[in-house]
Amino acid sequence: MSSSQAATARSGSGPLDSFFKISERGSTLGREIRGGLVTFFTMAYIVVLNPLIIGTVKDGAGQFVGGGTDPAVSIAKIAVATALVAGVLTILMGLVANFPLALATGLGLNAFVAFSIATKMTWADAMGLVVLEGLIILVLVLTGFRKAVFEAVPLQLKIAISVGIGLFIAFIGLIDAGFVRRPAALTGPPVELGVAGNLRGWPVLVFVVGLVLIVTLYARKVKGAILIGILAATVLSIVIESIANIGARTDENPGGWGLSVPKLPDQWFTAPNLDTIGEFSLFGSFEKVGVVSALLLIFTLMLADFFDTMGTMTAIGAEAGLNNSDGIPPNSQRILIVDSLAAAGGGAASVSSNTSYIESASGVGEGARTGLASVITGICFLISMVVAPLVTLVPYEAATPALILVGFLMMTQVKGIDFDDLEVAFPAFLTIILMPFTYSISAGIGAGFVTYVLLKLVRGKARQVHPLMWVVSVLFVIYFAIGPLTDWLT
Repeated sequence: MSSSQAATARSGSGPLDSFFKISERGSTLGREIRGGLVTFFTMAYIVVLNPLIIGTVKDGAGQFVGGGTDPAVSIAKIAVATALVAGVLTILMGLVANFPLALATGLGLNAFVAFSIATKMTWADAMGLVVLEGLIILVLVLTGFRKAVFEAVPLQLKIAISVGIGLFIAFIGLIDAGFVRRPAALTGPPVELGVAGNLRGWPVLVFVVGLVLIVTLYARKVKGAILIGILAATVLSIVIESIANIGARTDENPGGWGLSVPKLPDQWFTAPNLDTIGEFSLFGSFEKVGVVSALLLIFTLMLADFFDTMGTMTAIGAEAGLNNSDGIPPNSQRILIVDSLAAAGGGAASVSSNTSYIESASGVGEGARTGLASVITGICFLISMVVAPLVTLVPYEAATPALILVGFLMMTQVKGIDFDDLEVAFPAFLTIILMPFTYSISAGIGAGFVTYVLLKLVRGKARQVHPLMWVVSVLFVIYFAIGPLTDWLT
């Protein structure tokens, strides 16, 4: 090696470093690869879960959602398409926006589409609404409106969004791992520890062991702490399942594994079926439910997508230390463009709207700071189209400990909120608590925005509120009233 090559190797410069600004952002190639892998393992569940949500529901025509009349066929096709769209869009996010943010079918949005929209029309019609919603958001991005709204949000509310998302993903981790559950009885508390107040089953032990291992390694500043923890917990879960034959978690088997059972599959490779691509009808919904109802459904989807991503990219940027002094991440316009394309792309592939995933924070916790991590995550999704074990070997209990640690790290930003100032403290408080309590990022953001504007108004400081905050707050009032409005119109 020449002296110049040695200097280049030491400085970390090179094509990848120059393109992704790895050294400039204080990262390394190894950290980006580990971060990308961790993000994939913490959100790969969507390839398994999305088909179960939208592949077993019957649409307005009596067909199983996702195409065909056989759920087994629908599930297989949706899994492939889910992985394909997630892979392509996540790679695009990395290359275009150079941001450590992964995308996939929106969890929650897919259920809303399947159970509240597709039951009123065909699945192709419902996907047409999703495509329209994505295209409308893309127009709002290209005109600068979406970025302008983002910049109009006060810094302390952006901090509150990050903190709220931290609580939200920690809550998701506890629920998915079975550490916290909904009680079987209709009376009593809405959630409880384990089953009837007691931890049940070996899977919960795997979660605890994984969490302890990750926190210990992180405290010892071990490189790859989160990835090591996930892999170790996965191996432990495979061993336990092979010995105890625990099976999946059900009402009859509350101590089982969540979502996927960690065991070696009989078939390691599958031929991808891409029949769902293009299964959408752009304006079919307008004929089925009428123009007004279709527009209300588009508005509901659009507002959720619009602000979920705003909150997610703010939180990821803050955790990575990439946001500027106003709390805005780099290349925010490009991030929003890719996210808008993802919404339309998910509909065009018939797998529901794709959006940015807060689980990306787990990769950031592992050290990811650039779009290279997203490229790695996207490649893993593409590989998962044909390699089954990548999405079936890692149970919830092995992946969710990462969300708890990342939730803690995001919570530490709460010190940036001035709780002595009621005008920002109370809106921040509502933003933080309503995200986990309503299981919705948009609901928390909306409540915070509306109360912020309201408090400024009643204190005679309306002129201090950015005009776009007024516009968005009115839209959120409509969003919260969308149920009664829909009932009234129908």
